[in-house]
Amino acid sequence: MPLPPGWDRKVMHASLQVGAMELMLSDGDSADPASFNGFRLSLMLEDEDAARRAFDKLAAGGSVEMPLGPTFWAPLFGMLTDRFGIGWMVGIAL
Repeated sequence: MPLPPGWDRKVMHASLQVGAMELMLSDGDSADPASFNGFRLSLMLEDEDAARRAFDKLAAGGSVEMPLGPTFWAPLFGMLTDRFGIGWMVGIAL
């Protein structure tokens, strides 16, 4: 099947290792530009140090909407948008 122009630069399969978890990724099958509106990814980690490291790395070059802090549902939780425009919620798993 012939590919549309520019699709030779898309990613067919990729994976990210996050602790013991593997996230599988792929570029969308759309000619439209990527849009990351209306959702956030949630990353719940095992302790405060891990949550702070992940939050700081994801926030680099992005924007923090809610700094890490205690909430009524978690001892540490925060929200940010990374440099690619993807929203994240980061906290400690209970």
